Amino acid sequence: MVNFLMLVSIVIFACVMLNKVSAKLGMPMLLAFIFLGMLFGSDGLFRIDFENYAFAENICSIALIFIIFYGGFGTDWEQARPVAIKAGLLSTLGVVLTAFITGVFCHYVFDMSWIAGLAIGSIIGSTDAASVFSILRSRKLNLKYNTASMLELESGSNDPIAYMLTILFIQMLKDEGDSENPILMVLSQLGFGVIVGIVIALVAIWFLHNILVEADGFDTIFVFGVAVVSYAGAGFIGGNGYLSAYITGIIMGNSRIRDKKNLVHFFDGTTSLMQMVIFFLLGLLSSPSKLPGVAIPAVLIFLFMTLVSRPAAVFTILAPFKSSIKQIMLVSFAGLRGAASIVFAIMAVQGADLDENLFHITFFIVLLSILFQGASLPKVAKSLDMIDSGGDVMKTFTDYTEEVPVQFIQFTIPEGHSWAGKTLMEITTPPETIMVSVQNEKGTRVPNGQTILNVGDKVVLSAATPEQMTGTMLSEIYINNKSSYIGKAISEIPTDDDTLIILIKRGDDIIIPNGNIVLNEGDMLVMNSLVR
Repeated sequence: MVNFLMLVSIVIFACVMLNKVSAKLGMPMLLAFIFLGMLFGSDGLFRIDFENYAFAENICSIALIFIIFYGGFGTDWEQARPVAIKAGLLSTLGVVLTAFITGVFCHYVFDMSWIAGLAIGSIIGSTDAASVFSILRSRKLNLKYNTASMLELESGSNDPIAYMLTILFIQMLKDEGDSENPILMVLSQLGFGVIVGIVIALVAIWFLHNILVEADGFDTIFVFGVAVVSYAGAGFIGGNGYLSAYITGIIMGNSRIRDKKNLVHFFDGTTSLMQMVIFFLLGLLSSPSKLPGVAIPAVLIFLFMTLVSRPAAVFTILAPFKSSIKQIMLVSFAGLRGAASIVFAIMAVQGADLDENLFHITFFIVLLSILFQGASLPKVAKSLDMIDSGGDVMKTFTDYTEEVPVQFIQFTIPEGHSWAGKTLMEITTPPETIMVSVQNEKGTRVPNGQTILNVGDKVVLSAATPEQMTGTMLSEIYINNKSSYIGKAISEIPTDDDTLIILIKRGDDIIIPNGNIVLNEGDMLVMNSLVR
């Protein structure tokens, strides 16, 4: 057990270090994880003999839940709305066309059966959200005509369609007499997947607003569980779990929930970990010695998809919208294959007893896609003049915030304060300052001009943060049990002409002092002094 845990920790640390090294070398991060897995594998230096396809399928399928959930949760719908129809068609009809055209190629060139060829086309028919997100974020690659949002929405939502097609053809390959009717299977996969995704998202949002409003830290654990149940709930009744997870993610990610930015950062880290797990495990499962034997079909399929089937599908969908040829070319080239394709290949090997060469062919195709398409995508975008240097690609993600210098001040209104008993419109606040919330025993509310402030109310003021000031210095004085200030009012505290007590920290409260405030043990005085 200890040796296993030590190995796991070494692998995690190696993946983190490779992330830094790959960025400096310009090598795609995911490719580095694959090579690390191959290094530990049966043909590598450490010779770990791992051929458990069932275990790999289960682990990778679970990891895909979070990758697909984050594909929805991290996409800003407002930015994606103008291209939602295009992206939706690319993620549905585009996958079907790509799978069909690739299947025809495999049937005629490699003499496969129609179903086997279409199965391969379905397995590698979707684009990889994790790879697309990683490149756009790490390279700050904002693209013209809202293309970044289109790619994010397409890559985040097309895995469920590819999964559904893969399962459909696996069942056909098994040729079971009592197999489910294909039309009913498609309808149940789509229908139950959509319904469960919407219901779970709405219930989860209600819980966050009404039950977990004060549960600091538990909202992250809760949303983590929501991602799992969105998949399991749909799968339990015959729906598409990945589709459900994506829909739940995109509804929650675009709703007003507390600490959403922190949640996005959490799932960003979780997704990175899942990518490490998937690509390391797939690298471990692969046998590099078998790759030369599948190189010819893998390279031919990769070239055909990159140059023919994907461009044909993209052109068919985007041309009627009068998209520019440059945008069509870039979207065609950005069809990166990734972890989902390899996981679907494992499902096919396991579910339909196909030759393990299918796994290695898919593995090789993904390697080529990440190595050539992933590494050169920024250069291709630049050569096509599709980079929008005046925009920020981070706006297309739900954790984007404008860098506005704002500060907040919180204090409790004490006895005798000039604001006590007055409405907001009757008091005078400092210039360029606004009151953003009032909290008391009735709860927290956003005030308006008729809101009456009472003693004990906790108010929060917002103001623009000033530029750095020179000639002044802030200092703090802690009132301990030996201080002579205990029990004295502020007016009794001796200060010189160049010093002003600007606030008192009392526990979690910030008190703006007046002459009648009496100091207690444990108070912290914050004083501002001129520096001459």
